[in-house]
Amino acid sequence: MSTTSPSVQGAFSARGVEAPTFVFESNADAGKYVARQIANLVRNRNAQGKTAVLGLVSGSSPIGVYQELVRLYKEDGLDLSRTSIFMVNEYYGVDSDRLQSLRRWLLENFVNKTNVPLENVHCFDASVKSEDLEQYCLQYEREIADAGGIDFLLLGVAVNGAVGFNEPYTSKKSRARLATLDHQTRLDAASLFFSESNVPTHGLTIGFGTMLEAKKIVVLAFGDRKAAVIQRALEDPVTDETPAGWLRVHDDVSFVVDKNAASALKDVATPWRVRRVEWDDSLIKRAALWLCGQSGKSLLKLTDSDFRASGLHSLLRDVGSAPVVSDRVFTQMMNTIALHPCGLNKKRVLIFSPHPDDDVISMGGTMIRLVDDGHELHVAYMTSGNIAVNDYDARRIGDLLAEIDREYGKHEGKDAEGTWTIADFVESKILDPLLRKKPGDIDSREALDLKRLIRWSEARAADRVCGIPEERVHFLNLPFYDTGAVEKKPASDLDRKIARDLIESIDPEAIFVAGDLSDPHGTHRVCALVVFSVLEQMKKEGKNVPEILLYRGAWQEWPLDQIEIAVPLSPKDSEKKREAIFRHASQKDGALFLGDDAREFWQRAEDRNLATAAAYNKIGLPEYYAVEAFVHWDGSFDY
Repeated sequence: MSTTSPSVQGAFSARGVEAPTFVFESNADAGKYVARQIANLVRNRNAQGKTAVLGLVSGSSPIGVYQELVRLYKEDGLDLSRTSIFMVNEYYGVDSDRLQSLRRWLLENFVNKTNVPLENVHCFDASVKSEDLEQYCLQYEREIADAGGIDFLLLGVAVNGAVGFNEPYTSKKSRARLATLDHQTRLDAASLFFSESNVPTHGLTIGFGTMLEAKKIVVLAFGDRKAAVIQRALEDPVTDETPAGWLRVHDDVSFVVDKNAASALKDVATPWRVRRVEWDDSLIKRAALWLCGQSGKSLLKLTDSDFRASGLHSLLRDVGSAPVVSDRVFTQMMNTIALHPCGLNKKRVLIFSPHPDDDVISMGGTMIRLVDDGHELHVAYMTSGNIAVNDYDARRIGDLLAEIDREYGKHEGKDAEGTWTIADFVESKILDPLLRKKPGDIDSREALDLKRLIRWSEARAADRVCGIPEERVHFLNLPFYDTGAVEKKPASDLDRKIARDLIESIDPEAIFVAGDLSDPHGTHRVCALVVFSVLEQMKKEGKNVPEILLYRGAWQEWPLDQIEIAVPLSPKDSEKKREAIFRHASQKDGALFLGDDAREFWQRAEDRNLATAAAYNKIGLPEYYAVEAFVHWDGSFDY
């Protein structure tokens, strides 16, 4: 097997796994590394007068690879004119011009930005009649074989272990076919189709038998949500339940992951179990807290025997006895507790919230504490969040506006079509298009604007619960988000200018930023990078950069060993936080983008805060009702 380690600073080759696995600090670095491999293959084939045959997937995992390939084409002259592409999968029944088409995604994000000839792009035809599917799939296989087979196969892995649409319990010998989509696969695609009910039940895909015939395979996985499946695929015995594990038997396969997706691997989670380590403060803390979980004991009850029984002999040898290690970590964890997270001296504090409810969901109790402590608290909502409003909520508010106008309105206006009333406008521009639209269609501009105003009104109501006056509530409406679809544009200089103008106008002494990298839509990551890039530029210009604290959203909390500030919440704080979250009525009772967790956002937030408090108590720290957690930004730009 190929075991060449990537020559990228901060990247390393994981040990103790069943296939070469390269761990990167960020998915941007990982994308560049894989793109260079593809570029080298293409150049070598071009020099030989041959075609490079690529098997490609769509989605968030490979986007960095395609962005780097586009850059290499535009700036370094990478010639892709001889390259041939076979797509791995496609949703059955989804026309190629629909937003949800995987073919359309690949064309828009890669092919159309390079000189890959369109006739060289082979995609599954999702409109093939059911009675013709068997012969059609055989023909797709023949086309791959006629091209000489796939030289480089780029794959992603789903949280349930699926690869392409090869779901759990797929045969290792499977070929191109129509596959029934797993419930988890449809849940993961729900945001793309604006509802799980709109997701197709079947998809066309090449099989594992086809994949394992490729000359080289690279599997991508990024983010915390992929950690469990990567661990199963690379460390556990191969089973049909996690089909991604079959890929590790290939002669030239590598898994390329970021540090978050690798976090459950032994070499990352418990490196002392697979190699000799240098015991710094961070690793000592992680090992001691891990041992608390393994032994069921609190920090100050750990003994030398507990450390030895769990393979931590070197920690005792290099650092000291159990009391020495435990006291050290106990003190570190006690120092994280902050009843007044920004102190008692009055400060200007700015919270950047990606969507109009991330602030109260993620740190609503801390917001209340900051207001009670007398700080000048500002909240900036970076995007409108309009695509997360159900059509029935928009129709309900639209009906209300039209009825108010019919009963009380005396106002008339004119447009190019003549005289109109507010009721006419609402019915023709909002209500009628909502009734006519097909599942997965983008809303009219007017409907999107109404949904934006719904989210904004809810945010104002939630901020009033927290005690934040309206003049300190800022709606940035960053342009990158304003597509009407789940897929967003890249952040631009205009996005960064809007964020910078606000920072400079407020001149905050502390900034809170969403650091949730498992956000399923990527908006949190983009918003974080907008703020980080602004702060980086300000730093280069010699300007003062305030303290930056990162919170996490509705998807998970910071690991216990990473928490740097823990804000205890009383039952009253938690109740008030819940009240603020409830003001986001459009995000209750079946919100659009709940992901694979059926709990509502307020339930997740409450359960998480209670669990963090319980975790502190289990390691022997004071017992609090609930806790919100934060870490400091480390200055990394590729976050």
